[in-house]
Amino acid sequence: MSQNSIVIGGGAFAGLALALALRQGLGPEIPVIVADPALATRPSRDPRATAIVAACRRLFEALDAWDDVKAEAQPILDMVVTDSKLEDATRPAFLNFAGDVAPGEPFAHMVENRRLIDALVVRAEAEGIDLRATIVASYDASADGMAVTLGDGSRIAASLLVAADGAKSKLRERAGIATHGWEYDQSGIVVTVGHERDHEGRAEEHFLPAGPFAILPLTGKRSSLVWTERRSEAARIIGLSEDEFHGELEQRFGLHLGEIKALDKPRAFPLSYFVARSFVAERLALVGDSAHVIHPIAGQGLNMGLKDVAALAEVVVDAARLGMDLGGADVLDRYQRWRRFDTMAMGVATNSLNFLFSNKSTLLRTVRDIGLGIVDRTPPLKNLFIRQAAGLTGEIPKLLKGEAL
Repeated sequence: MSQNSIVIGGGAFAGLALALALRQGLGPEIPVIVADPALATRPSRDPRATAIVAACRRLFEALDAWDDVKAEAQPILDMVVTDSKLEDATRPAFLNFAGDVAPGEPFAHMVENRRLIDALVVRAEAEGIDLRATIVASYDASADGMAVTLGDGSRIAASLLVAADGAKSKLRERAGIATHGWEYDQSGIVVTVGHERDHEGRAEEHFLPAGPFAILPLTGKRSSLVWTERRSEAARIIGLSEDEFHGELEQRFGLHLGEIKALDKPRAFPLSYFVARSFVAERLALVGDSAHVIHPIAGQGLNMGLKDVAALAEVVVDAARLGMDLGGADVLDRYQRWRRFDTMAMGVATNSLNFLFSNKSTLLRTVRDIGLGIVDRTPPLKNLFIRQAAGLTGEIPKLLKGEAL
């Protein structure tokens, strides 16, 4: 293949979105290859759902991928934040957000992962992107280019390799890039719940001593839960019988939406935080979870990865238009400078929120409730929070503005 080929190791949200962005900006003359064994499993079986913030929805719109999932996407029209103990009889709301960042534009949509991944695969196939259901087995980088060997034995001469292969990235490990971070003594329980009454597009974030209990609206009379507990408690809860689990769920969810029922088997995911010490190496760039993993307390993990995608695609396309080496050190340095500060800032913010809210301290509870009340009564500050949550602050790449490359 051409020396200008770009290989992406990982075919989930970040890898597929990057492939589409590069095809849009570079055209068909530069081959884009996505390698991931999971591409053999279609349709996707991912049971989770994700909040796609406004900036990232604009990215999918710019890539002509949003229309394929729009009918299945639930806009978040309102959000309420409470702070209470599990045994409290009532949960007073300390903060309410209207869901629009602009008239008629919600700050986020909830989308089931499997639907979005399948839509991205279909779009990638239609755009002529080379999808390989195999791993990136090895690579050798030099000043002149990169030789990439796939798990099926094929070899590709490339200018750039992108690691989009998740938190346990083998490509990051092979490059010798260390990570800084830690494990939380927490797990996130994920389950889809059906309920009698319509949620009307309202999301709820209940801060409980063990961690946040988030109720996120899906299409129909369904909600996706992200339920944080200590690891040992999470393991106990998902091991309960169906009736016992229902009791634990009802105690936290309440009956404000009528009778509730778990629609799938609850799963627990250990929570951690880390940031790669470098987002780049020789002819290698990290995006998404291979570069950083943050606490889900602010619902920004996937959206941070899509910001990486938008920034990397833009710097590579700009380099191509200037006749530069697509995997050159100066191109990758620009990507790292663009993304690293924002990533570190979000890491500090989520760690601070988790410390502030996931505890039983009466003093901290008083301080944070006063803070939430001040934000709720200060419209400019509340609007800033909404725009930050929607990914619309700072130096925004073109795709996150809805602009084509």
